[in-house]
Amino acid sequence: MYDVYAVREDFPVLKEVVYLDSTATTQTPVPAVEAMVEYFYKYAGNHGRGAHRLARETTNRYEDARETVARFLNSEPSKTIFTKNTTEGINLIANSYPWEAGDHIVTTQIEHHSNLLPWLRLQKVGVNVTIVGPDSKGRIDPSVIESAITDRTKLVAVTHVSNALGSVQDVDRIIKLAHRNGAQILIDGAQSAGHMPVDLKSPGCDFFATAGHKGLLGPQGTGVLYVKEPEMLESASVGGGTVSDVRGLSYLLEPSPACFEAGTPNIPGIIGLGRAVEYVEKIGVEAIEKHEKKLAQDTAKRLSELEHVEVYGPKDRAGVVPFNVRGLHSHDVALILDQSRKICVRSGHHCAIPSIRFLGVDSTVRASFALYNTEEEVDILVRAVDELRALVS
Repeated sequence: MYDVYAVREDFPVLKEVVYLDSTATTQTPVPAVEAMVEYFYKYAGNHGRGAHRLARETTNRYEDARETVARFLNSEPSKTIFTKNTTEGINLIANSYPWEAGDHIVTTQIEHHSNLLPWLRLQKVGVNVTIVGPDSKGRIDPSVIESAITDRTKLVAVTHVSNALGSVQDVDRIIKLAHRNGAQILIDGAQSAGHMPVDLKSPGCDFFATAGHKGLLGPQGTGVLYVKEPEMLESASVGGGTVSDVRGLSYLLEPSPACFEAGTPNIPGIIGLGRAVEYVEKIGVEAIEKHEKKLAQDTAKRLSELEHVEVYGPKDRAGVVPFNVRGLHSHDVALILDQSRKICVRSGHHCAIPSIRFLGVDSTVRASFALYNTEEEVDILVRAVDELRALVS
C-alpha cells in the first residue's frame, strides 16, 4: 500500500473540500500541472511542425507522453491515438469504421451515453443495434452478449466499469466470446484505466477508449484511443498533420497515429497526461485499486445500514457508490452535503439514463473515490447522510 496522506499533498484542493466526484473527473497532481506550466514557460512550440529547438522539444515531449501511456496500457505507440476524451475516441470508431447496411452492433443497457448514442445514430445508415440488459446488480452476463451476436455482428461495445452503478464487467470473457463469434469488440475504459490494471494485449480487445482526466489523473481535454488494427479504419477527420502527400485531387495519409490526429492537438494537456500517468505508475495501480474498492465497499455497507438510504449496485464494486435518500431528490441531497460539510458528490442521471431507468428511479446521488480519498472522508459522508434523516422523518 501507499501513504495516502503523502499523496494528498499533491492535490491542494483536498484541503478545502471532501472531494467524492472522481468518476466525473479526478483532481490533477501538482507534478502534472508543473509539467504543463513548464511547457508554456520554457519550450512552447507546435507538435511535428518545425525544425527549430522549441518545435523539436515540444514534439519530443509529446511523443514521450505517448510512449508512457502506451507502456502503461501495454499497447504500442503506433496504435495509441490521443483524443480529447473518451467520447471523441468512441465517435472516431463509429465514424471511421467501414459500416455496411445490415451490419449489427451489440451493446448494453448500462452504458454511458458516449458508448451508446454513437451506435444508435448508425441506425440511420442501416446498422442494426441490440441492447442487452444486466442482472439485478448491474452486471452483464457474457453469455447474454454471446446470445445476441449474429452472423452480421461487426462490433460488441461494452463498458468495463459502469459509471452509474460501479459494477465491473467480465471484459476478458466478453472479448473471448466476441472473437469466437467473429465480432470485434470495443471497451469503454473511462472508469477502469488508472483505477485497476488494464492490459490491452491480454486477452486483446480491438478498440479501447478512455479519458485522461479520470483514473489517469491528467487534465480535461485529453483522452486515449487504442486501435488494434489502425489500417482497417479511415479517419473521419483529416487535415493538418495527417497527410504525407497531396497531388492534384488526391492525397496520401500518414500512418497511425498521425492520420487520426488532425490539427494542432492539446499539447500541454498531453504532456501533463504523460506526467500524470508516471505518477500513477509510481504509486502502483494494483494498490490504487485495492484502496478505492475498500473505501467504496465500506461506504456502501455503512450507508445501506441507514434506514432512510437506499444503495444500488453490487457488493463487489469499483470505487462508485450510487444511493438515494428516501423523500429527498438527489440534487437536494448533493446541495445539502456541499453546503453543510463541503462534500462534493454527483447527482442526476450521470449521462447514463438507461442505467438509472434500470434502477427504477429518475436520478441518484453518486459518491466516487480515487487514490487520494481516506476513511476519514467516508466517516464525514456517512455522518452527513445520517443527519439527513431529520429532514425525512
